Amino acid sequence: MTTSPDRHLPVLAQRCLDLLEPAVGTPGAVLIDATLGLGGHAEAALRRFPGLVVVGIDRDPEAIAAASRRLADFGERFVPVHAVYDEIAQVATVHAGGRAQGILFDLGVSSMQLDEAERGFSYAQDAPLDMRMDQSTGRTAAELLAQEPESELRRILYAYGEEKFAPRIARALVRARQERPVARSGELVDLVRANIPHAARRTGGNPAKRTFQALRIAVNAELEVLARAMPAALDSLALHGRIVVESYQSLEDRLVKRALAAGATSTAPPDLPVPLPEQEPTLRLLTRGAEQADDAERERNPRSASVRVRAAERIREGSPS
Repeated sequence: MTTSPDRHLPVLAQRCLDLLEPAVGTPGAVLIDATLGLGGHAEAALRRFPGLVVVGIDRDPEAIAAASRRLADFGERFVPVHAVYDEIAQVATVHAGGRAQGILFDLGVSSMQLDEAERGFSYAQDAPLDMRMDQSTGRTAAELLAQEPESELRRILYAYGEEKFAPRIARALVRARQERPVARSGELVDLVRANIPHAARRTGGNPAKRTFQALRIAVNAELEVLARAMPAALDSLALHGRIVVESYQSLEDRLVKRALAAGATSTAPPDLPVPLPEQEPTLRLLTRGAEQADDAERERNPRSASVRVRAAERIREGSPS
């Protein structure tokens, strides 16, 4: 492991806390950090709000351990929970009395997972193709590549990586495994590079980037988990509580945008002159569209280059989902 908590820079931490402050700035408030990672956002919140309790969720036991070491000085104000974030309703019931004043998601792969070469997340380092966020369960990326038919590999690359050369790459993967399945990240990078047009190899960074994203999302069922987690999180938000979500690719951001927009929209029929109270929006959007990092933040923290931040406040009881 090459990333330490000391070197981990949480993306747009102060902006996230500014958005959360009206809800979590009072003593006794609970913030659920649904994607704890190395605990950068959690530490910033605990330092800024002395009366706050942070409940940190992560599916990666190594992340839980690293963040717990980092946040040990905060004592009982930090509560680590090993879970997948679509279990947020159960976590809120146990640790927040059913409703939290703040909820934060920092989606995607964590710095720790990217920087640990042996996890296989990075196309920049050769390693076994694992890509599981929780290495105690589920199939590895190598097993997925060895087992799925060509049609499913093509679908994964199209749907999760938006890879326009998905048919070529899927065909090459199936052809390669007739002799020896692709089992290492370096082998996958070489295969992708060899099976896309020359012009595509020279632009847009590493040509395997989209393939690696697609496999990571498939291995960890990230979009399915997020689709379940968003309504569960909104249902777990206290009245006047706030939710902030940081996304890093369009597929995630689209799910988040739809969930927040649905809660911020009246369910009354268009021809109803006066909406009923239960038809009024349950959420108020706090960002105009999705906020992005400015040049200074991108220079300070390159991971922020693709971030999209959306936030909302719960303004009415009733199910936002």
